[in-house]
Amino acid sequence: MTLSYFRDFCLALPGVSEDTPFDANTLCFRVGGRIFAIADLEVWDFVNLKCDPERAIELREQYEGITPGYHMNKKLWNSVSVQGNVPDSLILELTKHSYELVRDSLPRKLRESL
Repeated sequence: MTLSYFRDFCLALPGVSEDTPFDANTLCFRVGGRIFAIADLEVWDFVNLKCDPERAIELREQYEGITPGYHMNKKLWNSVSVQGNVPDSLILELTKHSYELVRDSLPRKLRESL
């Protein structure tokens, strides 16, 4: 999967914006102002995605390319490899899962405006 494809997928989700709040190389995707995906623009080797804690553990046991979130809360975030050892379809599914977790945690009024 290319970064361009991943970026287009994220931006197609309702209410998504992107920015680089930490440095020029760290791309963040947000819904309602809250981050749901983080990727490095220079080295596209993994993406950090929020995940249900129980599912996060299961995924880490199942896939070598899914590890606790790099520089993130290890309970709630996974680093998901985009180097071919995690199926692209699963990466997209987990991206949507991350988006939905964050979207669903937004205040009702903001959530309904998306």
